[in-house]
Amino acid sequence: MAATRRNDGRLSDEQLAELIGLLGDVDSVELKLSVPEADERAVVSAFRLDPLDAEIRQVFFFDTPELALNRAGVVVRARRVQRKGDDSVVKLRPVVPSRLPEVLRRSAGFGVEVDAMPGGFVCSASMKGTPSGVRAATYGEKPVRKLFSKEQRAFYRAHAPEGLELDDLAILGPIFVLKLKFSPKGLERRMVAEMWLYPDGSRVFELSTKCAPAEAFQVAAEARAYLAANGVHLGAEQETKTKKALQYFSRRLATQREPVAPDPVA
Repeated sequence: MAATRRNDGRLSDEQLAELIGLLGDVDSVELKLSVPEADERAVVSAFRLDPLDAEIRQVFFFDTPELALNRAGVVVRARRVQRKGDDSVVKLRPVVPSRLPEVLRRSAGFGVEVDAMPGGFVCSASMKGTPSGVRAATYGEKPVRKLFSKEQRAFYRAHAPEGLELDDLAILGPIFVLKLKFSPKGLERRMVAEMWLYPDGSRVFELSTKCAPAEAFQVAAEARAYLAANGVHLGAEQETKTKKALQYFSRRLATQREPVAPDPVA
């Protein structure tokens, strides 16, 4: 289930109980924190992040201009990754893991994860694939459905609005992304820094780390203490990368569809 974010960045007793109930049925936990723009330079300096070491990515989402998939809790995405090729995912959120079919849980491409951020969390199920030709599809040279495996297409049909085919979806993107893995001094965990650069010049800078469900609370406590000690503001408003991308491109498509008024007759 999705949890409402508290202003103090901490989970309520009800949220904690819900999260504890989920952890026994998920495959992994990803702890995330979006860094306020005013703090970005300080964070880069504190962790000695070098942007020239970052991996370049191009991210595309697929939805209707009105975001019908998003309203149904479905996210469809494809990526181009520097020196690593393409990947794609069909994601459903929120989910209750214990209610998912066992046949899905046994699939090598399927995973269930909790994304947790200060004051909130969401549990999602993802069917992943490794297609080729993402660039060709975004240029209209290949059907969008070809970016997704048979399993992914079946997962999509089971949860997308009836009658909405993959080839009917608009291309929302690209988003230019820099991803950098690093090991902070004094914290015995690998972390990831991602900078999502949107076409309007805005951005989201996110720090994250993944862990096993059994160690989620310990890792969260250690990471929280470490980040706070290094000047990272933990109570800032959190921005989700996907939501921001979908809203941006939805607005842009709406603007493009607006009728142009005819020139007045002289």
